[in-house]
Amino acid sequence: MKAPLEILQQYWGYNQFRPLQSEIIDSVLTGHDTLALLPTGGGKSLCFQVPAMCKEGICIVVSPLIALMKDQVENLIKRNIKAAVVFSGMSFREVDTTIDNCVYGPYKFLYLSPERLMIDWVRERVAKMNVNLFAIDEAHCISQWGYDFRPPYLALSKLGSCIQLFL
Repeated sequence: MKAPLEILQQYWGYNQFRPLQSEIIDSVLTGHDTLALLPTGGGKSLCFQVPAMCKEGICIVVSPLIALMKDQVENLIKRNIKAAVVFSGMSFREVDTTIDNCVYGPYKFLYLSPERLMIDWVRERVAKMNVNLFAIDEAHCISQWGYDFRPPYLALSKLGSCIQLFL
């Protein structure tokens, strides 16, 4: 396993973490359920991306926002990190191929909506992946917009104990 600072330097080109990032990353790497609450632009994504890169396997990132998922995947790909996204508007074949690529290929990140993760066949395929981390991005949407916002977010707790929240 590579050290977090090595990953940060190799892929992001930074020599040090921002305040609180190291503590959050250490918590994630020691297997604790972790709630990361940082301001916008505070580097929350690195707090799950770096630990996922330190470990074998793939990180499943659950996000409600297509634009955010696409942006994060594009940024990871620019850093030569294998990442994929599944979003509404993709054909069944595109979704099927993308998820199969994550099951059988060397992908490090798969971005999905909470609704997509609740589909039985998607969960069955995710179960075949070597998942090193579940990151729930933008989890504040539940408290900010109420429990009626995207009810599948509330069902994510049923997925297991290795879920990390990033607000």
